[in-house]
Amino acid sequence: MSSTYGENLKLSIFGQSHGAAIGMTLDGIPAGLPMDLEALQIFLNRRAPGQNSWSTPRKEGDRPEFLSGILDGFTCGAPIAAIIRNNNTRSGDYENLKDCPRPGHADFTAQVKYGGFQDAAGGGHFSGRLTAPLCIAGGLCKQWLAGRGIRIAARITVIGGEVDEFPVDPVNPQVDRIGSDFPVFSSEAGVRMQQKIAEARAEGDSVGGIIECYITGLPAGLGEPMFGGVESRIAQIVYGIPAVKSVDFGAGYSVGYLRGSQCNDAFTVQDGIVRTCTNRAGGILGGITNGMPVIFQTAIKPTPSISAVQQSISLSRMEEQSLQIKGRHDPCIVPRAVPVVEAAAAIAIFDLILGNTQTDRRK
Repeated sequence: MSSTYGENLKLSIFGQSHGAAIGMTLDGIPAGLPMDLEALQIFLNRRAPGQNSWSTPRKEGDRPEFLSGILDGFTCGAPIAAIIRNNNTRSGDYENLKDCPRPGHADFTAQVKYGGFQDAAGGGHFSGRLTAPLCIAGGLCKQWLAGRGIRIAARITVIGGEVDEFPVDPVNPQVDRIGSDFPVFSSEAGVRMQQKIAEARAEGDSVGGIIECYITGLPAGLGEPMFGGVESRIAQIVYGIPAVKSVDFGAGYSVGYLRGSQCNDAFTVQDGIVRTCTNRAGGILGGITNGMPVIFQTAIKPTPSISAVQQSISLSRMEEQSLQIKGRHDPCIVPRAVPVVEAAAAIAIFDLILGNTQTDRRK
């Protein structure tokens, strides 16, 4: 099913943007794992709307209600189920979108696939609102990975053409230097990015960007060759995030411009542990972690809902029609997408860890 993910854990996401609630179920999680609800809420707040000038003014508390799977602060072995109730909806802003689809949105393809029975309000189940329950699952997985010494953090590298050029060592990324209010290494770059967002909003437009994610503390040996590779498992769930248009690992597409002598990461031994001198492979060789930090980048497209007039069509009349979108939308989704990328990566890595644990038990 398209709304499920995982091989060793099973994550299901459900709900629509303007429905009564959105939520998730997470099955296959061992009993006895701790849950810090306060830390989880802090993580969810990073994604929540209506908190700053660069996000939608839609106000949602995004406070999860756990229905099962958690008992006295620990997992109990039952499937974990949680919902977030939708409170601040304005469905009337979307009444005409079944006939006049928004450029850049899934309105047209949803109409073709579901024949008019889809929920168009707020984008229905195509909405970025569905990343909130993804962050519940990912926030929990981040906590459990942290207990194993595995850390996941992401930052913005580009927004609207402005680049955070702070030099990052891919062998030892200093993730503690990522800003808390606006996740960049260089605060000066962050100011310039926020100016680009403000300019786009003032012009009734939007901007996109690039997010880079770092996963440190991973052991060597996670993943499988071919279709079970770490890149495949991470990319599958990251591509489930609305607005993601590309994912690459390590040096990414730039390896196509290099020679082997420039691309290969030389091996060395440090304190009795095999390491590499550089990390162009992004911590993965043959689909399997090599013990170095896993690093990947993902490009986020500009928010397609903009207030500027755009050309669309009337599906009932089959003719061109101007469209001016109503509603409340982010002029840039990138800052709020940072914790979502972290959540997706955490789910993928915890799924891989569970697979290794089960394999070890069979030996």
